[in-house]
Order: sequence, then C-alpha cells, then structure tokens
Amino acid sequence: MSSLKKQFVTVLFVSAISTIAQARDLTAVGFGGVTQEAFDKAYFKPFTAQSGLPIVQDTYGGGLAKQKAMVESGNPTWDLVQMDQNEMELACEQGLLEELDLKRLKNAPEVDPEAFSTCGVGAFVWSEVMTYDQKKFAADGPKSWADFWNVQKWPGKRGLRKQARMTLEIALMADGVAPQDVYKVLATQQGQDRAFAKLDEIKPYIQWWETGAQPLEWMAAGDLAMTAAYNGRIAIANQQGSQFPLIWQQQLYSMDYWTIIKGTPNLEQSYRLLDFILSRQAQEDFAHAIPYGIVNSKASAALDAKTVQTLPNAPANMKDALLLDTPFWVNYEEDLMARFTRWVAQ
Repeated sequence: MSSLKKQFVTVLFVSAISTIAQARDLTAVGFGGVTQEAFDKAYFKPFTAQSGLPIVQDTYGGGLAKQKAMVESGNPTWDLVQMDQNEMELACEQGLLEELDLKRLKNAPEVDPEAFSTCGVGAFVWSEVMTYDQKKFAADGPKSWADFWNVQKWPGKRGLRKQARMTLEIALMADGVAPQDVYKVLATQQGQDRAFAKLDEIKPYIQWWETGAQPLEWMAAGDLAMTAAYNGRIAIANQQGSQFPLIWQQQLYSMDYWTIIKGTPNLEQSYRLLDFILSRQAQEDFAHAIPYGIVNSKASAALDAKTVQTLPNAPANMKDALLLDTPFWVNYEEDLMARFTRWVAQ
C-alpha cells in the first residue's frame, strides 16, 4: 500500500473513531433517589418514547469536580445536569456550563421568568422541613425548630444534615431569630457564634445525615425521634406507608436547576430534552410524581388543589418560610463549612 493511501486510510479510521466518540447517547444526571425516579417517570421515559432518543442516566452527590475535569479535558460525558443554585452559579463563573439560549426553548414563555439564570433554568422548588415520629409523640408533637431543641419535652435523637448550610439557619431560628433576619445575623461573627452555641445545646442528641434517604430510614427504624428532611422524601415515605407529618413552619426552601455541560457534543439534543422537561404536561406529571414546586406557570395553574397543598411554594406553606440566600453562601460557605467540620469533630 502506498504511503499516500496509508495516510488516507488512517484519516478515515481516525475520523470514524471521532464520529463514534461524538455519537454517544444523551446523558442526564441528577442526585438520584426518589427525585430521579420522578424525573424518569415524568421526563426521561416520555421524551424517549416521543423522540426516539435514548437517555443514559447517571447520578452524583453534588460538587464541581467531575464537571471541571470533563470540561478541562475537552471530553464531556455528561449533558443535562441537575445542580443546586450555589454550585450552578460557581460553575457558570468558572466556564463549566453553557450559557442558556432561550431561543432554543419554545416553552420558555410559559416558564416563570425568575426560574432563569445565565447558565440554568429551574428544575423544581424543594424545601427542608421538620418531621417527627408520631409513634413517639402521637398526642402533642413538636411544631417549630424551637421545639426541635426541647429534648426534655420531646426526648430522643434529632436528625440534621451534616453541613453548615441550612443547619446554621435552623439553629438561629430555633434561638428566636425571625426568618427575614437570619442572614443579617449570620453575616456577623456574633451571629455565627450564636448559631454554634445553639447547636452545642443539642450536640449529644444529633445524628448527622448525608443523603436525603437516611433520616427517614432512621426514623422508620426508630433511631430518630424527629429530623430535618426534604419535603419530597417525606411525601414519598408517606405514600409507602409511613405517617410522618410535614411541619411547614419556618421551612427552608430553594430551587435546583437544569444545566448543560460546556462543550457537550450533544448540545442540540440537550436543548430538545430540556424543552420537553419545561413543557406543561411534563411539568404536571412531575408535580404528581413527587411534590416539588414546578416552574411552568400554565402547569402550576392547572394543578388540582390537593396537589398544590403538598408543594413547598403553595401560598399556605410559605408563611415564615426562609429562602436560602445563594449569594450569602457563595461568599461564606468555605469559612463556615471549615468551622462546622471542626465543630462536628470536637
């Protein structure tokens, strides 16, 4: 074979390999668990049935390490990714995400304008609320974070997430700080000391959880008397036979986002899936699959009253609610998490 012919064959071979590499299936990534099951039921399976495009699913526990490695290597293996607001903002600043092009989303006009960010669009509104074991406190259960601290009246272990964010806010509200003042107080050294001092009061009673499934599994097993937990997880547990009340007072709520990894070879398909997710019917189906707030305004207006009552952003559930302050945590999380980690280890 001549040298020229060999070069031609090599070019064809390399080109074929490149085409195969670029032709991988669309990959959607979430935090797993019951929420991802709801994604699959409301979004992924119906999208594949309609479009014929298969979807590979992956899960992760948050963080930016994988996204950063993919983008820097020029080989993204993820496409559409669920992210919390803090990490979405940081990833956007670091150039790890595609900037959202609303012209590619025909359903964008139906979406609440507040759900859009530079590099993402709202996936759902979630909240962390208090719940308790009614078998232990059937007649008179706790009703507030202040009650959560009352181990004399309501003895037993308490579940809290093993992170500074949300835990310090809960401690301050338990200490009497009004929700609207929490971040003003927490931004001061005195306020931070106050939050940790409040946590000191119940430290021996705290059982730290790290995944959304853990606190409800522990409570079902009788290991916890009460816990902070995600509202959707509580609702699904109750659908499966548990009877854990949702205490909406002073709930902490926020929005997770859909993002697209920078440089994905599946950019067009990613927008097709995202547009399907934002459609009215898909959004309604998601709200029925798991009680998290949706972002399509027409879908929200079409929900029945019973479903609306279970959502974090239902008007009746927003009394005394605390919206997580993303700019605050972008500025303070590194320092407060370092202090929190040291405090837990003491």
